[in-house]
Amino acid sequence: MPQPEASSFVRAAHEEARARLPFDDVRDFEDAGRGLIARPESAIVKNAAGRVVWDNDSYAFLEGDAPDTVHPSLWRVSRLNATVGLFEVVPGVYQVRGFDLSNLTIVEGDTGIVIVDALTTREPAAAALALYREHRGDRPVKAVVYTHCHVDHFGGVLGVTDQAAVDRGEVRIIAPEGFTEHAISENVYAGTAMGRRAGYMYGAALDRGPSGQVGAGLGQSPSTGTIGLIVPTDFVTATGQTLSVDGVEMEFQLAPGTEAPAEMHIYFPRYRALCMAENATHTLHNLLTLRGAVVRDPHGWSGYLSEAIELFADRSDAVFSPHHWPTWGSERIRGFLSLQRDLYAYLHDQTLRMMNQGYQGAEIAETLQLPPALENAWHARGYYGSVSHNIKAIYQRYMGWFDGNPARLWPHPPAEQATRYVAAMGGPDRVVELARTAYDSGDYRWAATLLDHVVFADAGHAEGRELYADTLDQLAYGVENATWRNFFLSGATELRSGNFGSPTSVDSPELLGQLAPSQIFDSIAICVNGPKAWDEDLSIDVAFADLGETHRLTLRNGVLIHRPRTERDGEADAVVTAAAKLRLIAFLAGDEASPGIEITGDASVLARLTAVLDAPDPAFDIVLP
Repeated sequence: MPQPEASSFVRAAHEEARARLPFDDVRDFEDAGRGLIARPESAIVKNAAGRVVWDNDSYAFLEGDAPDTVHPSLWRVSRLNATVGLFEVVPGVYQVRGFDLSNLTIVEGDTGIVIVDALTTREPAAAALALYREHRGDRPVKAVVYTHCHVDHFGGVLGVTDQAAVDRGEVRIIAPEGFTEHAISENVYAGTAMGRRAGYMYGAALDRGPSGQVGAGLGQSPSTGTIGLIVPTDFVTATGQTLSVDGVEMEFQLAPGTEAPAEMHIYFPRYRALCMAENATHTLHNLLTLRGAVVRDPHGWSGYLSEAIELFADRSDAVFSPHHWPTWGSERIRGFLSLQRDLYAYLHDQTLRMMNQGYQGAEIAETLQLPPALENAWHARGYYGSVSHNIKAIYQRYMGWFDGNPARLWPHPPAEQATRYVAAMGGPDRVVELARTAYDSGDYRWAATLLDHVVFADAGHAEGRELYADTLDQLAYGVENATWRNFFLSGATELRSGNFGSPTSVDSPELLGQLAPSQIFDSIAICVNGPKAWDEDLSIDVAFADLGETHRLTLRNGVLIHRPRTERDGEADAVVTAAAKLRLIAFLAGDEASPGIEITGDASVLARLTAVLDAPDPAFDIVLP
């Protein structure tokens, strides 16, 4: 099934956007190119096996005016995000952009460098650092700072340093308190579900081009190399705390619960430069990311931005983020941060106002409008987050999933609902006929709703699937938000070509190796198939020889409970002794011959435990039942 051309309705909406938005404001293009030192001959990065893990050259088509199949505002920011090279922020502070979804920032010290955030994977991080060293010299890494606990800010750390250098005390790893717990838990506990949905959100399986993936709003796409993690050596625990590394003084502001559960801003007095982590970028960010996460706090977010303005704005000549491009000049910095602050505060306050008047999340999302100053600020546009889904996130944060209407308290699940709706409307052929009428009139949202019911009632209905794919394409062509576009196009791709699974994975040995014992057991507990385990009653002691710890596991009532073993505990059914934590992880992953594992007592209880564990499915269906 070929993709359709953009409809007349999409083209008309694009013309309206061109007339309404300030496309004559080109300061972002000037800022994105400011301080350019060098561009690489090629922005393609391969891993050791020769597989391409990053390809910024694939975005070379982002030139000239927007085609009909891309919202002109999204085309604009995608062109900006595809800018690649080594840039000087201020003398002594440099960024390599266009090597991942995020930027590599290098701060020069007396003899070496401090790296702020290390991209998503090892290979692009190493290539970005090599570009810096080619033009600024082979300065040794003295510290790596993680601004927050999302993988695109720490996953490439092994491309810029290694564990041995940290163990020798040559390199410090600095992060906000709570970093390790949140970095690991987010990627393990719900990692499979998030990874599958992230494939949709970033358009990982889509072709690059005017009818496919043109970016992700926050950047172009995450790299797909090797994810790693080095546990921090230094934690920032309070706003105002300072650290000095190789003559680089850093003053920190903690901002927990904002864009990430553990996040911080960094001010560099020596360079009058301010890093705002991911709390002030050139887009409206997510309060609830489409891949899934805990709902973020826009009230706290705006409060921390106010605090940052008071602490740092008058002392800063440049503000930068691990995404997008910097802003220069104290007055512009104050204006930029103030509008970003007002953006999150406005969404929060107005959603609460309307909520308290009886409106539900979907209703607020359809009616709430931003004030002109925010609507016309390019950096407040919804390329990554959106006004619509952020309002729904705020509603969810305060009110939960239920909107208060009793008819919506206990609806049928999607497939059963679809079967009933389709039957009530006269069968799938009739529903497709209604959807065709909606499609032809440009009401793609209603067509998608109808066709969603068709495929959930009859997944093999060929005409319904084809029209549904075409409908999702038109929705994609018309939206300004990059992640919405990628979701629509990914759904259309799977309707036409089948399930593409999870193109990326975060279950790297380096990341899993940092799991604390409690997190290892938590990850096992969430795999227990409750009904299969109802009648099991067993106990296992797990001893970690390298940590000097023993934990008691019990499985009763379909629940796996773990806690440190105490002297009051009786004898367990079995005792598993692991020479090292990594040995146990390998054993639990199915490597029963893993050396360094000793089992005493009733070894059959291990088989009974593993028999009731369900493996996560990284290719579960999304657009089909």
